[in-house]
Order: sequence, then structure tokens, then C-alpha cells
Amino acid sequence: MDRHPLQVGNRKAEPGYSLAKNLIITIALLLPLQPAVADAILEGERHHPVKGMNGMVATSHTLATQVALEVLEKGGNAMDAAVTAGFALAVTQPRSGNIGGGGFMLYAPGNGDAVEAIDYREKAPAAAMETMFQDEDGNVVQNRSRFTHKAAGVPGTVAGLALALERHGTLPLKQALAPAIKLARDGFTVPARFTEGLEQARERLQRWPATLSTFYKNDGNAWQPGERFRQPELADTLQRIADQGTEGFYEGRTAQLIVEEMERHDGLITLSDLKNYQPQVRQPVHGRYRGHDIYSMSPPSSGGTHIVQILNILEGYPLADYGHNSAASIHHLAEAMKLAYADRAVFLGDTDFVDVPLKGLTSKAYGEALRETIDPDKARPSSDIRAGNPGAFESPETTHFSIVDRWGNAVSNTYTINFSYGSGITVTGAGFLLNNEMDDFSAKPGEPNAYGLIGGEANKVEPGKRMLSSMSPTIVRRDGRNYLVTGSPGGSRIITTTLQVLLNVIDHNMNIQSAVSAPRIHHQWLPDEIRIEQGISPDTVELLEKKGHKVVTGSAMGAIQSILIDTDRTLYGGADPRRSTSSAMGY
Repeated sequence: MDRHPLQVGNRKAEPGYSLAKNLIITIALLLPLQPAVADAILEGERHHPVKGMNGMVATSHTLATQVALEVLEKGGNAMDAAVTAGFALAVTQPRSGNIGGGGFMLYAPGNGDAVEAIDYREKAPAAAMETMFQDEDGNVVQNRSRFTHKAAGVPGTVAGLALALERHGTLPLKQALAPAIKLARDGFTVPARFTEGLEQARERLQRWPATLSTFYKNDGNAWQPGERFRQPELADTLQRIADQGTEGFYEGRTAQLIVEEMERHDGLITLSDLKNYQPQVRQPVHGRYRGHDIYSMSPPSSGGTHIVQILNILEGYPLADYGHNSAASIHHLAEAMKLAYADRAVFLGDTDFVDVPLKGLTSKAYGEALRETIDPDKARPSSDIRAGNPGAFESPETTHFSIVDRWGNAVSNTYTINFSYGSGITVTGAGFLLNNEMDDFSAKPGEPNAYGLIGGEANKVEPGKRMLSSMSPTIVRRDGRNYLVTGSPGGSRIITTTLQVLLNVIDHNMNIQSAVSAPRIHHQWLPDEIRIEQGISPDTVELLEKKGHKVVTGSAMGAIQSILIDTDRTLYGGADPRRSTSSAMGY
């Protein structure tokens, strides 16, 4: 039998060298390493957040994070940095960052004063009609609400960011816009994700000449990683806002370009629609969960309402004892999600147009009543679930960023143009993409939208109405102090993504990066399935299936950007690795 010489270090044992002696030498060489190896394996966290003492920024693009952090370093506050980041993302991340869309922002002062919500969601044009996305027989024509000029709601981002800066910032709007204008005019180095996005969306983007000329090279090829991409028309559009304020977008040259784009393609937005657009300051949804104050976005977002509702249901369960992503935890979480999404389909809409039973939906008593319907051992079919009776208890490709400054002021902002690249339609001569948020209305009550969400009468199309959203910018306070700032893109999965980060921190005691990176699950009532990311144990899936769940593994969900403020005021940033350009930076 052949014998292979024992090797010690890089030296082979010589013939006749004792096997025992070789073993003794080998053991002797390894023994001193044991404590160091053990320490490396057993000590510390698997995921490490970014640490800062005076400021923290977490966005979905490194360049936006950098320019916002520079604002904080130069003495600006969280709102100054937030508005700077918002406009920078409109340049560097056209698939979701925008001036042609809308969103929601939460602002929480570091001194414990009231949390404020700013609603700059898009609105339906004055010419919009309830049946505008149906054919003559009353059937929904899906692409009409997604890939035509009629799909665009009146944009709110410019007005919303300007209002937020005016109310809580210290910088003039012109200064907050300066980094975005420079990035658009001078260009920026294209990352791989930028190229991948343009290639994936090529089929629908290249239909529109202005989109093709704005985002692709002269030969039709996508810009490649490492190349410099410039947007001179967008730079001019942003400069008009810097010089003229919101009138530089909602009136004058830019407004005229938008309306001409509409008139060429049977769109609905008029000069009057643009001039009359106004963002709204609202009171955020508020709830309590295990001693923490939860603040999130109120309607026309459904996100905050249902985060609080699900937390109220789950508060009666010992989730920490069940264990993170155990079968018991996922079962109870999925059952609670089903109940909330069933209510969403019926009750949620723009509170300027419909009465939404907010107090009932977010009350502890209603949460307890719903909890009583959950079987701990068996999944309840979605076909057996209908919207509850919250009235008896009365007394949606997006991007998110979170920012905290040296004074503890916090901003949580989520905005979108809906799909990746929105409608795919670029305003000719203005260099920015139009949203397709009209798809977030109920094209017909009971019919699903692009995310499979069922809508009802409360969310039907009406002139001047804001469409329902799932965006859920959220701020958590503990003992009256800002504690956790978070939010995510992800369409219908925004609510559940944000919810799980809250649970990971509060129930499972994770650091913020671990909470952000952990595998996620999602259930939205219909379709009746638990969607999971990779990383959930097959044994857990088997246990869930035995309880009657259908479990489907899908792609990554959300791209949540979060900041945790510790008791000693140390800031910890957690950027979501699901988006390759995500970054958290602090100082």
C-alpha cells in the first residue's frame, strides 16, 4: 500500500521519519493557534453596522450617501441632508430616484417634539375618471395604467422636498440642489447595477425616443460600468428649480415640456394640474409595541396603518421565545399579515376623499380580536378571510433613505415612480422619467394591480385624488427619544419588510445590520402563499407546509436603509446588501 509522506509546514517528512514524531510536531505547531481561532469564530457579530457619533446617512446609492454626509459634516441638519440626497438620487438612480414621482417623509425632532408626516404623493389629473383604465365592456386594460401617458399622476417630489426643506431645513433650495446639478452636468461613473437595469428594461424603454436618447448611447448600447454618464437636459431642469423654486418645475419651461409630452400622446396632465399641486402635512400613524412608540406614514399610504395593526396582533405572542424565523414565528407572522392585507383591500384610500377607520384598524382591541381568529397550529385559507370590522373599534421600484444628524433629528423618506423606471416615458427636453402611479388606484374594484394587491371602492380613480401606497417610512422612539429610523422599497412587500426589521431589533435583539440583512418572508392575503427569501431552513419550510401553508422561494425582497440610535447616542447604520449600490456612512 502506498504511503503518503506527512507534511509539516511546507516540508515533507524524510524517509524513516517517525510518524509519531511528525504528529507531535504538528500538534505542537497548532496548539498556540487554538485560542485565536476560537476567538475568531465565536466572538462578535456576523453583520457589522457602520458606526458614527455625529451623523449617519443610509441610502440606496453611494454617491447620494456621500453628498448627504458632506452636508452633515459642514453643519447642516438632517433635513438639509435629506433633500440633498433626494435630488442626488434623481440623478444617480433613475430607476427609482426621481423628480417625476412622489412619496412620503417622516421628520422626528431630536428634542422629542411631535413627529410630522409630509405627504407628497402624486395626484390624479383633473380629467381622470373612474373607468379610464377599462374597455367598453368594463374589463381592465392593464397596460393602459402602466405604460402610457395616462399612467402618470401629477408629480409631487419637487414640491414635497421643497416644503420639507422650508419647514425644517437650514439650507436654501439652490444649495441643496447643487450636488445633483453637478452630478447631472459633469456626470458620474456608472456602476454595474446601472447597466444591468437598463439592459433588463431595454424592451420597454427603447419604445420612447426621448428615453432612448437620454439613457443609452448614440449607438443604442447601454452605458457600461466605469464609463461616465451625463444628463445635460436633467441638469437644466434641476437648474430651473434652483433658480426659480418650485415654480421652476410646476410652471414655466419645465411645466410646458410636460404638457407638450402629454398632448403628443393623449395624456391627461395639464398646466392647471401642475400649478395646483400641493403637498400635505399630515399626522403620522402612531402605535405602541413592547414599550416602543411606532410612528409611520398615514393614508394615502397603507403602510403605517398595517404595520401598527400587525404589531398589535403579534404583541400577544412570545416571538423572542419562538425564535427568529422559526416555523412558529413565521406561521403567526403570516397569519397576521393575511388579516391586515384583507383589510387593506377594503378600507384604505386617500382620507381627503374617503373615511378610513384608522382608529379602529390601529387599536389594541381590534388587534386582540383578530388575534383570536388565528389557529397556532393551522394556516387559515385566504379564501376564508374577509375584511374585519374595524369600525366597531373606532373612538408599492422605490427607494428609501434614512438620516440622523448631530442633534438627533431624524428623517425617514420613501419615494418612487412606481415600476423600475416608472412608465418608461421620458419628458422630451426635460430629461426625467414620468411615474406610472395611476396603476396604484383600483382600475376596477376587486381587480389586482401589478403587485397583486386587491383594491376596493375606497381607492377608485377620482380627479385630484392621491392613489393608495404601501410606502412605510417609519421612526421608532424609545423613552421619548428617537431610536430607529427605517423604511424600504418593494411594492406590496414594503410593509412586511419594514415590519420585520422592527421585530428583528425589538424582539430578537439584533444589531441594525443583522436586522437588515436577515432573510425575509411575506404574505399579502392574495395570492395565498408565503413568499420567502433564500436562507429559510428547509426543515422550517416543511413544518410550515404541515401547518397548511404554501411556501414559495422568490427573489430578494426590499432594500431597507436603517439607522439605530443607541442609548449613548452612538449611531449605527445598516445599508441593505440586497441593493449593490446601498451604503451607510457616518462620522
